[in-house]
Amino acid sequence: METPCLLLDKDRMERNISRLKDRLRSMGVKLRPHMKTAKSIEVGRVLMEGTDGRITVSTLKEAEQFARAGVTDMIYAVGISPQKLARVHRIRSGGVQLKVILDSMEQAAAIARYVQETGDPIEVLIEIDCDGHRSGVKFDDEETILSIAAAVRQGGGRLVGVLTHAGESYAAKSRSELVQAAERERYAVVSAAGILRAAGVDVSIVSVGSTPTAHFAEDLTGVTEVRAGVFVFFDLVMNGIGVCHINDIAISVLTTVIGHQAEKGWIIVDAGWMAMSRDLGMAGQDQGYGLVCDADGRLIDGLFMASANQEHGILASRLGAGKLEEKYPVGTLLRVLPNHACATAAQYQEYQVISGNRLSGTWSRFNGW
Repeated sequence: METPCLLLDKDRMERNISRLKDRLRSMGVKLRPHMKTAKSIEVGRVLMEGTDGRITVSTLKEAEQFARAGVTDMIYAVGISPQKLARVHRIRSGGVQLKVILDSMEQAAAIARYVQETGDPIEVLIEIDCDGHRSGVKFDDEETILSIAAAVRQGGGRLVGVLTHAGESYAAKSRSELVQAAERERYAVVSAAGILRAAGVDVSIVSVGSTPTAHFAEDLTGVTEVRAGVFVFFDLVMNGIGVCHINDIAISVLTTVIGHQAEKGWIIVDAGWMAMSRDLGMAGQDQGYGLVCDADGRLIDGLFMASANQEHGILASRLGAGKLEEKYPVGTLLRVLPNHACATAAQYQEYQVISGNRLSGTWSRFNGW
């Protein structure tokens, strides 16, 4: 294989997927896997086994790709903009139940115009803010929730549920904080659903989702589905907050040693930030551009990608130089574990799939919007 390239350890991936599926099954909640991390039909087939074929997407390109592969039940989990509704309509016209989310009256008005123009009673979820992280209506803002619901329904759209994302869970520093984040997420969306139901609105989908909360929720009463994405591969951020072990991380970048600066204690490799992304992980997780493993995936104590240029990575050891040029001569293959699986995977068009440390195939992936 030419380097840099993106390795996918199929065995680890399958364990990660089974772990969450088994957990949610025991809690009586369905999984609607998020495809934003994998962006791959082959990975998607593994993820969708046992999920009744429902998925979450973060781009309309994902929706189009999975629609071509036969998937018919999707939530586009990014607030809808009016300019995208024509494209949404084209996807839905192919028999796909593509649902959109919104959190404002402006978006509700756009939905009304869309329905009038197309005659398509689009399915809509109201996005709920559970932790101040990003978008959504405050879960206890009854007036706004009911106003948006009324505008969608009066305009001819179908309000089918509420959705939230506990983005602040990525900053958790302990198990107790992860458990609390999961409960805030659940409480917020279930409370919003209660407001709608009390007003006579039939809410069939109550959707929560983040990889940390999916793994640490202790109670999912009132929730109908869980969305999560990065769990399929995991990464150093998830390891840093205690969601996974290093040996659970299923993707890595294969790179080749191309030189040394012995007096500086540097190893130069052919994977720079174009191969790893610019993502440096979360605050307090000082791992540079990633931790380094040998070619078989065994973590090398202390070695990390300290800095990166576009096509050059600089590896250094926290344990001191120790004749790194002798340990890792030019031509040595190494793997670098990513801080953020989504960002690193986005640099590539395909996965080199390995099983038992043997190459078993190539799976395509897609980027863009």
